[in-house]
Formats: sequence, C-alpha cells, structure tokens
Amino acid sequence: MTHSRIWTAALVIIGDEILSGRTQDRNIAQVASWLNVQGIRLAEVRVVADDMDAIAEAVNVLRARSDYLLTTGGIGPTHDDITVDAIAAALGVEVVVHPQARATLEHYYESKGGINENRLRMARVPDGGELIPNRMSGAPGIRVENIFIMAGVPHITAGMLDALTGTLEGGAPLLSDQIGCWVAESEVAGLLRATEKAHEDCQIGSYPFFREGKVGANFVVRSIERDLLDACMAALKAGLEEMGCEVVDGGI
Repeated sequence: MTHSRIWTAALVIIGDEILSGRTQDRNIAQVASWLNVQGIRLAEVRVVADDMDAIAEAVNVLRARSDYLLTTGGIGPTHDDITVDAIAAALGVEVVVHPQARATLEHYYESKGGINENRLRMARVPDGGELIPNRMSGAPGIRVENIFIMAGVPHITAGMLDALTGTLEGGAPLLSDQIGCWVAESEVAGLLRATEKAHEDCQIGSYPFFREGKVGANFVVRSIERDLLDACMAALKAGLEEMGCEVVDGGI
C-alpha cells in the first residue's frame, strides 16, 4: 500500500449568470484537468450567487477543508463584481489598491481611454494579496493565503492557470484508464466493489449509458501508481470477461 500525500483543492464558481442558466460554466473541467497535472485533486465545487455572505461563507468553509481554494468570477469593473470584497471580509482584512496592479492597468488602458474609477476596481485586492499575471486583459488575479482568485471568463482563467503552473506544491498526478462493456452496471456492481476492495490504492468509477437501444457502462480506474492501476484494470477486465462481457479497451 502506498502512503503518498494527497493534495486537494476546492473551487468556488461565483456568478448569478451561472445559477440562472444564462451562462454555462466551462471552468470546472479546465480547472480540474490543470490541478491533476499539478498533482492536486479537485475535491469539491460550489456555485454561489453574487452575494457577499454566500461568497464569504463558501470561502471560509472550503479554504479550511482543502489545501487550496480557487475561485472564478466576480473580479471585473462593475458594481456586482464583489468577490474581492467578500473574500477580504472572510479573511478579516481590508481591501487595498495594489500598486503593481494599478500600474499594469494604467499601462493597459493608456490607449483605451485611460484609467477610471471603474477600471481601478480591478486593481483592488485583499490586504496582503499577491498578483496572478493576466496576459489577456491586464487585470490580474490574486493569491492570498491559500486562496487563488481568478477571472470567470474561461480563456482568461486558462491564462491565469498557466501563470500558476508549477507554483503550487502537489503530489503525483492521478492516472486513469478506461474500459467499456454493453452491460447494465447493476449486473456487475458486486464485481466492481470486490475489485476495488482488493486494490486499495485504486478507485473505480462506473458511468452507465443508453445507446442504440441498449444499456452499457464505461469503467474508469484511477490511481497515482501506474503498476497498481494496471493490476486493478487487469483484474477488472478478467472479471468482466469471466461474466461473459465483451470488454472494449478505451471505453465505448
């Protein structure tokens, strides 16, 4: 059995537009994938409204529960961009204008009408915060304690994640392989349970589907150790074949 340190992160998606359905979130998948490469597992995601108390409550709960907390959304120039204020309140610190952020924005907007009160809002940080570079639009993200405050626009989020690559301590990336069968998962639930129990450092996920008038399921085995993953996958595949299932490598 391995005893590798498991590093975890939580994600708070902030925005009324997500909760109303007007905007479909695309950040969960890219944040989860990026974290895995850093050797960090995304353990929990919350979506909260543009509400000071809701944001602060989620931040305080999740920053204590995981090694890292990432947030997306609510750091723009408008009145409803209140993420910085809410996180500062959660931490019990003041909101200040970061001098480097102000200089960056002044340079960015020099040929776009200059800085103004609304644009200056994007230079505000919880006191003690450091900047996460933003090559897309100038307005930076913020790192304060174990919290990483990022933009909600997916391509800007991606740029901020890129800037953070290699700066967070993590463990081994989570590896995974997949197989599929035309079988109802209820028929193989016992096999899945027994196989996972016999391979304690692996997790097996079952993902049923209905296609072509038939039921089937894909099975994903995950582990941070390649040899353990391969052994678990081999055992699962053998068990399925013994039950008469035709196994499709890579999933269906």
